[in-house]
Amino acid sequence: MIATRFFLRSLCVALTSICLLNSPAHAVRYLIQDTSPDAVEGSGEVNSDASGCDAGTTASCCSDANCCDDTMGCCGGYGCLRGLDFIGKDLAHALLHRSDHCFDEFISPMTNPVFFEDPRTLTEARVIFINHRTPTLAGNPSAAVRLYAMQVRAALTQRLSLIATKDGFITSDSPLVDDGWADINIGLKYNLFRDPWSQSVLSAGVTYELPVGSTRTLQGNGDGEFNVFLSGMTEVDGFHLISAAGVRLPSDEDDENQVFYWSNHVDRELFGGVYALAEVNWYHWMSSGTAFPLPVEGGDLFNLGSAGVTGNNIVTGAFGAKYKPNGSMELGVAWEVPLTERRGLLDNRLTVDCIFRY
Repeated sequence: MIATRFFLRSLCVALTSICLLNSPAHAVRYLIQDTSPDAVEGSGEVNSDASGCDAGTTASCCSDANCCDDTMGCCGGYGCLRGLDFIGKDLAHALLHRSDHCFDEFISPMTNPVFFEDPRTLTEARVIFINHRTPTLAGNPSAAVRLYAMQVRAALTQRLSLIATKDGFITSDSPLVDDGWADINIGLKYNLFRDPWSQSVLSAGVTYELPVGSTRTLQGNGDGEFNVFLSGMTEVDGFHLISAAGVRLPSDEDDENQVFYWSNHVDRELFGGVYALAEVNWYHWMSSGTAFPLPVEGGDLFNLGSAGVTGNNIVTGAFGAKYKPNGSMELGVAWEVPLTERRGLLDNRLTVDCIFRY
C-alpha cells in the first residue's frame, strides 16, 4: 500500500515535470493566467471572425492542428471546428462546449477503455466493440466474450467535463458469463494544466460505477466502485505519449477488489492521418474479496471480488493502428495480450473503436 502511494505521487510529479520542462515559460503563463475564451473575451482581446478563428489568426491556421498564436495560445483557447459542417451546428454550439482542438495531432488510447482516460477536455461519442477471449479456467475451455458499448464525454466548461466510460451489452460463449447488461460508470474530469506550445495536458478525475448490470454477466455485484485517476499527455520528437494511473476503490471490499492500474500509450503518425500505436497496462491487486472463491483476477471490465489475489500483478501489451481523417473522427483497432504469466480472465482481446468528436 505504501509503495503504491509512493508510486502515485511519483507519477504525479513526473507527469507535471514533463509538462513544465517541455515549455517552462509557457507553463508558468498558463498556471497563473486565465486563458479561457470567456475570460479573454471579457478583456477585449478576442474577436472571432466568420471562419471561427480569433483575431490574429487566419482561416489557414484553422486547418492546422497546431493552430496557435501568441495572444490566445490556440484559436481562442479551443481550436476550430475542423470537419464540423452539419445541419444544426448552431444548436450544437448553444447546447455543448466543443472539444479542445488544440491537440488534434494526438489520438485517444485504445486499451483499458473504461479507465485509460484521454486527458483532454472533449465532447464526443465513442462506439466500442471488444472481442475478449478468456483462457481455459477451472476446466472450462477458452471462450469469447463480446462487448458492444458507447462512451460519452461532454465538455461542461473549458476545463471540466462529464465522462460516461462504461455501459453496453455483453454476449458470451463462456459458461462462466451469460449475456446481459454491463454496469454504468460515470464521473467528472478536470483539466489541471494545458500548454498548446509544448503539446502537454494534465488532468485528474473521479468516476463511480453503478452496480446496475446483470449479475449473470458478472456485473451488478457489490455496492459500486469509485475510480480516482490522473492522466497526462505530451509530444516528444513527433511521438505522442499518454499516461494514466488510478485506483479503483469498491464500497464493499468483500464483493469487489481494490485495484491499482497504470496505462501507457505511444503513437506516431505515419502518413495522411494513419497512426501506429502501442500500449502497456499494469494492474496491481491491492485487496482480496470473498465473492469469487478462485484466485482469478477480473481485469478492467470485471471486478470479481476474488479471494487470494492481494499483491498479484498482470501486465498486458497491445499494438494497433488508427485512422484520423480530421479532428472530428477517429477509427482504430488494437490487439492485446497478457505479457505476464498471470492472465486472469484475459487470453487475448481485439478492440475496435470509432469516435465522433465535436
